[in-house]
Amino acid sequence: MAALGLGILGAFLPLLPTTVFLIIAAWAFGKSAPKLRARMYAHKRFGPTLRAWDERGAIPPRAKIAAVAGMGISWGIVAFSNRGPLVPVLVGVTLLACAAYVLTRPSA
Repeated sequence: MAALGLGILGAFLPLLPTTVFLIIAAWAFGKSAPKLRARMYAHKRFGPTLRAWDERGAIPPRAKIAAVAGMGISWGIVAFSNRGPLVPVLVGVTLLACAAYVLTRPSA
């Protein structure tokens, strides 16, 4: 329920992710409350994305663009707000690995 609540908040707050929390909630509901999971999968807006992730590990192209753009903006903020190179380099390597993961997932 906490993941579902955070997912709902993420739909309205720009810096809080929605889909990640809904995927976690769907996984948990699959174990504990299959009827709630079915309701999430039937949802008009979020259902197709959840089903695509569950069935094929797929991320829609628009979501990939948003994720990679968000990572780039985040890295830019870190790079310009730190004096030394260590933190931006470490954050950059981590974000590059995350971006590679997102971009190598199949598209929905």
